[in-house]
Amino acid sequence: MSSEPILPGTEAYRRVNIGLFLGGFATFSLLYCTQPILPLLAADFKVSPTASSLALSLTAAALAPAIFLAAAISERFGRRKVMAVSLLAASCCNIAAALSTDWTLLLLARAIEGIALGGMPAVAMTYLAEEIAPASLGRAMGLFIGGSALGGMSGRTITGIVTEWMGWHDALFAIGVLALVFSVCFALLLPRERQFRRHHDLSAKAHIGAWAGHIGHGGMPLLFVIGGLGLGSFVTVYNYAGFRFAAPPYNLSQGEAGLIFLVYLVGVISSPLTGRLADRFGRAPALLGAVLFALSGILLTLAAPLPLVILGIALLTGGFFAMHAVASAWVGRMAARAKGHATSLYLLVYYLGSAVMGSAGGWFWSHEGWQGIAAFTGSALVVAALLAVRLRRFD
Repeated sequence: MSSEPILPGTEAYRRVNIGLFLGGFATFSLLYCTQPILPLLAADFKVSPTASSLALSLTAAALAPAIFLAAAISERFGRRKVMAVSLLAASCCNIAAALSTDWTLLLLARAIEGIALGGMPAVAMTYLAEEIAPASLGRAMGLFIGGSALGGMSGRTITGIVTEWMGWHDALFAIGVLALVFSVCFALLLPRERQFRRHHDLSAKAHIGAWAGHIGHGGMPLLFVIGGLGLGSFVTVYNYAGFRFAAPPYNLSQGEAGLIFLVYLVGVISSPLTGRLADRFGRAPALLGAVLFALSGILLTLAAPLPLVILGIALLTGGFFAMHAVASAWVGRMAARAKGHATSLYLLVYYLGSAVMGSAGGWFWSHEGWQGIAAFTGSALVVAALLAVRLRRFD
């Protein structure tokens, strides 16, 4: 087994980037494919907007604790194997959700899908932190997150368009099949680990000790909270934007609303760009700038003209993915040991932020409309900005 890190320009580096791009695409197209059809799920199953958000929030909530188990298993069986099994199982669960005609069964399939997906995000970030040369980690992490952004965009967009033509059952089925194909390609492309060292100690004491060490670190918990607030704000805006666009004065169709998710392309660009800037100029300034960029987008969504609302969502998207690229790579750099445990903690808070804020946003939408959503998410990002300022001493 080679002990040399993977360097840019090599064949291994290209395979890592392509493989994890496909893996990120599959993961986040599966996770977020129900988001554009939440209004239809609410109507078809006769549930409230808050209840319909469970088709996404429950998946994220199940994913969060599953990350811990996946991180521990990957220490024993290897990163690549855990990621491949995770993607294949999650794809099959999405196909099962597409075939569901009962609300409870659909939620059950989506919850199991979240558990399966737990084996991808944390393990992928750990794989990169271990295998890629440290000087290039920010760029590699940014490329992975850029692929994830494209997957999230495509999952939402494809679901919206196919739903308008054929219905949401066929749309979810199409996403499941596409992710299944990408999962196979991922397994064939990703190089075997070079730096991974198998750990046979799977005792609870060993894992609790590793997690406790990271929680006691002065800087990492701040990054965990920033990640949770960022994703929570991002998901909340996208969850209830569909309801806003379907209502007057916009009255957009399902397909037209789905096209708005093309603004994810901003995230595809911003994440690798910010990763490179962080490598060059420092992580704290890049992280604070990303948070403020996202906050400016939320404020702009308060405007009435549709082009300005879409521009605001685009700014939020670019800022959020830049935040995630910097914060996730920084966690890998801060963790001197047990990087998988550090990443799992980051993603636990990250996805809990999505689940909690995404569903809580339903209360703000029902009681205060879009102004409530903007106040809720904007306040969260103000807190994230203050935490980013405190991280300057760790840069």
